[in-house]
Amino acid sequence: MTKRFVSSLTGSLSMIAAVLAAGLLISVPSRGQAPGQAPGQGKGKGGAPKGPTGPVTHRPFPRTADGKPDLSGTWQGGGVSINGEVGAPPLNPLPPIDNHPVNRQPLVYKPEFDAARKAKNFTTLDDPTLYCLLPGIPRIVGMPMPMEFIQTPKVLAILYESFRAWRRIPIGNDLKHEPDITPTWMGDSVAKWDGDTLVVDTIGFNDKTWISGTGSTHTEQMHVVERYTLNDDGSMSWDAKVEDPGALAAPYVTGGVLRAPIGVHVEEYECIENNPDPTHMKKAAELESKAKGKQ
Repeated sequence: MTKRFVSSLTGSLSMIAAVLAAGLLISVPSRGQAPGQAPGQGKGKGGAPKGPTGPVTHRPFPRTADGKPDLSGTWQGGGVSINGEVGAPPLNPLPPIDNHPVNRQPLVYKPEFDAARKAKNFTTLDDPTLYCLLPGIPRIVGMPMPMEFIQTPKVLAILYESFRAWRRIPIGNDLKHEPDITPTWMGDSVAKWDGDTLVVDTIGFNDKTWISGTGSTHTEQMHVVERYTLNDDGSMSWDAKVEDPGALAAPYVTGGVLRAPIGVHVEEYECIENNPDPTHMKKAAELESKAKGKQ
């Protein structure tokens, strides 16, 4: 684990706080936003936009020999490499980019599933990632660590530094999921091109991951459709629509903008090494909760 994640990381509680915030770390800068500048900064009085802090450079994005957009490279949605330390810019600032809004839609659960979910009183200490388990899709894309895309005409491989996860995604207009899929943490993915957008369809999840924040559980019926689109300002737009007839009353939509960090590549990530004993951490949290209840 490196400073690209959270430089002040000293234990798993810090890690969990960072991981839970990952959904908010996807970079969604305004037009001309300065490198390392958080959305909402750089405004004049009354919140009016101050204007671009620098020109946005536009150039054709790369394409493969068969004419498809080339997604290959290292991408990241947030973290120190993109946003810098608190109060400081990143070591290798990225140029300003255009605004690429995402039509996000909130998590809306079916009443019966929601009641059962809330009855479990989930806390951050129930987060599967606390035990070094895979975050699943779409949550892993928002982790503040880099991911490497390796694209061929027939396959996209994604190597995530986060939890050493990986995906092998076949590409083809006629591809379909196998009829009998063993449920897994990252699911079974196939992809096809829709113009210049790669659409990734994933099913076959187990029910052990969280969709986004604390206790955002789901069933094995979850279905995720992601869309990856290169922009001519050097960024890549990503969005994901999550449907689950067993849990959700409406589709949940998330997404953001991925950047290509400078001088960054996927490195070794060993969760266990930086993970103090979760059992003792849970006990301490329970004692703290009881103590607060007596006050």
